[in-house]
Amino acid sequence: MKAYNMDKLKLFTTGFMQVFFVSANTYFVAKEEYLGVAGASFMISFIWTYNVKRVAFGGFMDKLIYAAGASSGALAGLAVGKMMF
Repeated sequence: MKAYNMDKLKLFTTGFMQVFFVSANTYFVAKEEYLGVAGASFMISFIWTYNVKRVAFGGFMDKLIYAAGASSGALAGLAVGKMMF
């Protein structure tokens, strides 16, 4: 059971991180912050390499957990991007 919960936490975290950077990147593009765009876009692609297989072949609950992490990451990415600039 502990390994199952850890897998779900990892799934939530990768969803969170990826969309965190998508959200921040959108803010950076709007503000023409080139260094922010470069860093965030790199991280989006790097994190995606970990998500592709896990989400595509996961079950319904995996997809829900990933989506919850992604929506939380979007809100956090916007907040952090706004605080930075």
